[in-house]
Amino acid sequence: MTAWIGKTYWLVGASEGLGEALAHVISRAGAEVIVSARDGDKLAEVVSSVPGHARAVTMDISDMESVKAAAADVGEVDGIVLLAGVYWPMSAKEWDAEKAVQMADVNFTGFLRVLGQVVPGMVEKDAGHIVITSSISGYRGLAGSIGYTASKAATMSLAECMYADLRDTGVKVQVANPGFIRTRLTDKNDFKMPAIMEPEAAAREMFELMNSDARKKSFPALFSLLFRGAQFLPDWLYYRIFS
Repeated sequence: MTAWIGKTYWLVGASEGLGEALAHVISRAGAEVIVSARDGDKLAEVVSSVPGHARAVTMDISDMESVKAAAADVGEVDGIVLLAGVYWPMSAKEWDAEKAVQMADVNFTGFLRVLGQVVPGMVEKDAGHIVITSSISGYRGLAGSIGYTASKAATMSLAECMYADLRDTGVKVQVANPGFIRTRLTDKNDFKMPAIMEPEAAAREMFELMNSDARKKSFPALFSLLFRGAQFLPDWLYYRIFS
């Protein structure tokens, strides 16, 4: 069980949706929360609505100087949760290079920028908690998801590599793989989204992971089984079903 009283957690990508909901959950548990995103006005609303002590640090995760300045402002933290993400539905048949690169730059490379400012300090003091938000879409390639699914596969691999390096240290590394969550991002989809979750329900799942010693959690449980099981299907069957 994670101890929350007196701890400070930095939530990156917490101006709305899952990040905002998780900020409320962590704050209620007794930790101070620092919320970051590009939209300062939305961050101010989050800070004013959480029950405990909170503050906002505006940051553009795609800009290295912005990340460095924010990390210096935030200072030393006990934990960090990476939730930032952008998404546009996209097929390789209708490629939008600018949006594809932006998804990679925010959803994956942005995580590297932030972790580069935080991980060395945690390693030095041999203490810390790192939670990376990926997606069940990262298990295998999906039609119509150029940029997004690839970036989530990358974050999934990033978490696994970090866990391999840090599992015998005082730095805990976890990865959360949610399915569909009702946000402005999923509002862009024009297809039925099975087992779609409200942000508050997804935040409870993430908080349960953070309170455990598990390396990862994919949710909702039954829907995630479909994607995890798909890893073992032969290509001819997988693409026939998922394309």
